[in-house]
Amino acid sequence: MRRRKPPPAPESKDGAANAGLIHFPDIIFAMRIGLAAAVLIFVTAAALFGLSLAAHAAPIQQQFATNTPLPDGRIIYKVQAGDTCTKIQLLYGITLEQLRELNQNINSDCTNIIAGQDVLVGAGGPAAAASATPGPSPTSPAPTITPTPFAGTTEICVLLFEDTNGDALRQADEPVILGGAISVTEITGKYSKTLNTAANPDPAAYQGTCFSDVPEGRYNIGAAIPDNYNPTMSLTYTLDVKAGDRAFVDFGAQSRDTAVAQPTNNNAGGGGTSPLLGFFGGLLLLGGLGLAWYGLRLRAPQSKLKRSGLLKR
Repeated sequence: MRRRKPPPAPESKDGAANAGLIHFPDIIFAMRIGLAAAVLIFVTAAALFGLSLAAHAAPIQQQFATNTPLPDGRIIYKVQAGDTCTKIQLLYGITLEQLRELNQNINSDCTNIIAGQDVLVGAGGPAAAASATPGPSPTSPAPTITPTPFAGTTEICVLLFEDTNGDALRQADEPVILGGAISVTEITGKYSKTLNTAANPDPAAYQGTCFSDVPEGRYNIGAAIPDNYNPTMSLTYTLDVKAGDRAFVDFGAQSRDTAVAQPTNNNAGGGGTSPLLGFFGGLLLLGGLGLAWYGLRLRAPQSKLKRSGLLKR
C-alpha cells in the first residue's frame, strides 16, 4: 500500500515581511546586557567617588584629630602651619584667657605661636590603658580654672604716736614715736612678729608700722614705748581679722618733758602764780579770819564776869 506524501504547506503571503522581525527572546537578552553594563558603570563610579572622599578626608582627620592625654594628664596640641589661637580655641572649646592661662609664653595678641610648637590645651586625668576594641578618643572637656583662695589679710598697720595734748586722739600734727616697738601675735601661736617704730621719709605716707601677709585669726596687738614717755591710753588691743581685711590700730603716749612743762605754759598769763597755791592761800586766810572771830567771842563773856564779881580767882 503506497503512502501518500503530505501536501506542502502553503506559503504564507506575509513570509517575506516576517523575515525582518526580531523575536521576543532577543529583546530579553539585549535588556540583560544593558542592565549589567549599567550596574558595572554605577559600581565603578561609586568606587571612584569613595576614593576621592578618602583622599580629601585624610588631611582633615590628621589636622583635627583629638590628642590623647599624656600619662600625667596633660593634653598637648602641636601647632600646624597656618594655625591661629582662634582655630585652637574652636578645636578644644576653650577661651583665649584659658589658653593663655595654660601657656604663659603666649602674648596677649596670640601672635607668637609658630608651627611645630607644643601648646597645652587641657588637663585631664591620666591616660587610660589601651582597649581591646579600638574606638575614637573622647574629646577632653575644657579645663576649669579655679582661683587660689586668698588665705591672708592684706596688712595690719599700727601707729604709735606722740599724744602731745594728752587727749588720747591722734591729731594730724602729732608725729610717730621713734624708739618704740610693735608686736602682733595670733592667740593660737600661728603668727608672731615684732617690729621697731620708724619714721617714713614721705610725710604724706602712712607713718605707722605695717605687718604684711598676716593670716586670718584673733590677734593680740601691743606697743612698747620709750622710757621717757607715759601712755595716754591702753597699749594693748585684741583684734579679729578675716581674709582680705586691712586693719589699723593707734596707740598714744606723751613725753614726760611735755607733761611737766604744760602747767607752766598754761599759767603764763597769770604772773607765774599757781592756782593751787592761790587756793591754799585763800583757805589759810579764811582760817585766820575764823580764829580771830572766835578769839573775840571768847574775850567778850570774860569781861562781863569780871565786872559782876562772879569770877573768883
